Amino acid sequence: MARWVLIAAMVGGCGDSGTPGDDRRADASDPAKVALGEEIYAQQCASCHGAKLEGQPDWRKRLPNGRMPAPPHDESGHTWHHPDRVLFGITKNGLVPPYAPKDYVSDMPAFGDKLSDEDIWAVLAYIKSYWKSPEVLGARADMTRE
Repeated sequence: MARWVLIAAMVGGCGDSGTPGDDRRADASDPAKVALGEEIYAQQCASCHGAKLEGQPDWRKRLPNGRMPAPPHDESGHTWHHPDRVLFGITKNGLVPPYAPKDYVSDMPAFGDKLSDEDIWAVLAYIKSYWKSPEVLGARADMTRE
């Protein structure tokens, strides 16, 4: 019996990246996935979030239309605060419930009709490849712990 428990624990951990909030499908240590994500990011995301993931200027202040500017995805922003499943949901479905309040208006489009799930995960892997400082990685682990 103990052997089965050990085997189940080992198999159950195979797909887990070991960091809370992370999903193996957004593996920032996979060079092919990161390269694909970089290409898609440049085509689909950089026009709003910046070629260097820097976001729009004054991203914390509302625009004249009442909406928020696109935030940075590098370590200076808040993207790293969110678990991968939330980032995936926002990218696929847009900034709608459960990721935003009902009737929230945002310029963040849904990419579910433009990008495959695999493409979205690749973009997230690319973004996550920019999160390298021990401070951000430690804080992300703390914040996304379930």
